[in-house]
Amino acid sequence: MKQLEVRPPVFLLTGLLWLVLSALLGLGLYLTTELGLSWPSMLRLLHVHGALVGGVAQIILGAMLAFIPPLLMTGGSQPRSHPVLYVAINAGAAGLVAGFWLRNGMLIAGGGLLVFFAFLSLAGNAFRQTRVSLVSPPLNLWFYGVALLSLFGGLGLGMAMAIGMVSQELMGRIRLAHLHLNVQGFIALTIVGTMHNLFPTVLNVPLYSPRLARLTFFVLPAGMAALLAGFLMGKVPVDLVAGAVLLIGIAVYAYNIVRTWLAAGRPRSAPADHLLLATFFLLLTVVAGILVGINALWDPPAMPFGTLHLVAYTHLAFIGFIAQTIIGALSHLLPVSLAVQRVESKKKRGPYLEELTRLVEQWRSVQVGALSLGTVGLALVGALVWRYSLGSTPVKIGTFASAGLLFLGIGLFAGKVVLLLNRRPPE
Repeated sequence: MKQLEVRPPVFLLTGLLWLVLSALLGLGLYLTTELGLSWPSMLRLLHVHGALVGGVAQIILGAMLAFIPPLLMTGGSQPRSHPVLYVAINAGAAGLVAGFWLRNGMLIAGGGLLVFFAFLSLAGNAFRQTRVSLVSPPLNLWFYGVALLSLFGGLGLGMAMAIGMVSQELMGRIRLAHLHLNVQGFIALTIVGTMHNLFPTVLNVPLYSPRLARLTFFVLPAGMAALLAGFLMGKVPVDLVAGAVLLIGIAVYAYNIVRTWLAAGRPRSAPADHLLLATFFLLLTVVAGILVGINALWDPPAMPFGTLHLVAYTHLAFIGFIAQTIIGALSHLLPVSLAVQRVESKKKRGPYLEELTRLVEQWRSVQVGALSLGTVGLALVGALVWRYSLGSTPVKIGTFASAGLLFLGIGLFAGKVVLLLNRRPPE
């Protein structure tokens, strides 16, 4: 029997499916909060872990499988199909979701262990490739190495919490460390590392400054390490210093990205628009995080900080930065991957790729605007509840408007992906 072929694009598409389903659940939870309806607390955990593990982590895994061999020029010796890793990451995500639903710590830990195995296997293979590669490992690969170390630390803390190895006294600190190791240490570093290659490729120009890219690489892990130390010690001033270091690193990175875009002649396309806005939202998230830390210097906080404020703050990162980056990257990668896979002749591939690219560019302004305004709308709702009650008319309008915009933006992109998959090349 022929072995099942699972190439990197399958990881990307499956991860996107996890993301869309988790986003729909999240929008439902967001609306029910405004309507005053109660829902099981574990649904929030299903939403978060479905999106970050089944969605984002799987997309990153697929992207690394696709990008690392070309970076090291070892592609000819590497397998093109990865069924074991595909099963591991999806079974791990499903195990986490089932474990939270059933409140079963061992099932949660088992799911985390499968995710750990998938990325450990990737890391081991990448290390072996560096040993046989004839080129020096590029900066991107070092970003990925630090990001994977952060992931392993975050997964370890998560599994420790799941099986009861963390005392209630330390639970809050460990949870913060777990979240930031996975989101900032793993996801953000992976995206920043990839963007130094992907964004110039999208624009077809060289990166503005490799020197600034190297500076970013040294500053961001240092800030992340300081932030982790602050969480574990429970020292907010240390977190604020770490936040300032991270802000410097992200500002340098954003400057490099914007100057690359300016050097390309300020082009407008779906991938470029999404990736640029993602960079802006990353910068905004770090600034918001510093303000949240300053607010926590008072006991009680100077400004009330409830569930909707937390949703607004975290989704600056989850939607504004991570989702925008993924949509921008897939808007570029999917047409190219499908064209290469479906058309062998380079002469015939060009027109087919142009057709797929035109499809991606349809309704670009609406898609980009809806996602961006929807994310800003979440932040606006968080600000409104400082002045108005939860069930007031302004809060209701803001809630339903932001949810509608996010649904529109996500729905447009999901629809385009379906059309891309069904748009076959002419015979």
